[in-house]
Amino acid sequence: MTRILITGMSGTGKTTLLNELASRGCQTVDTDYDGWTTPDGTWDEPRIEDLLKAEPNIVVSGTVKNQARFYPKFAEIILLSVPIDVLLDRIAKRTNNPYGKIPEQLAEIRSYVITVEPLLRLGATQELDGRLPSNVLADTVQCLAKDLAPT
Repeated sequence: MTRILITGMSGTGKTTLLNELASRGCQTVDTDYDGWTTPDGTWDEPRIEDLLKAEPNIVVSGTVKNQARFYPKFAEIILLSVPIDVLLDRIAKRTNNPYGKIPEQLAEIRSYVITVEPLLRLGATQELDGRLPSNVLADTVQCLAKDLAPT
């Protein structure tokens, strides 16, 4: 099994990393899009269960309240992190996601870095620096997947 979860705060580069992995032929799902989360900000549990049952080799990305429930189904849980100044700069400049464009959301993001990121760190099996180029991060993820694959 080489199921890998990429998690982290908004703006750490999860989507960019998943796009790089997908361009290399990896099966990926970004749960920020296409209805993977419910209105309360949690994963659609039956849908995630079905995905993980059907796909033994997949890289999933997301940061939601109930993700820890699925940790046993992943071989690796990778926390992608960056310093807060980098995070806020990326959020201000990105065009593919409107989250973080208003003061209330920016305050929420700052709060999450203090309250949520440490919890993600506790559950992670690896932490990667999101400032690294996406091709370097993808190489690392692919090496982990290869190391985890049955021989």
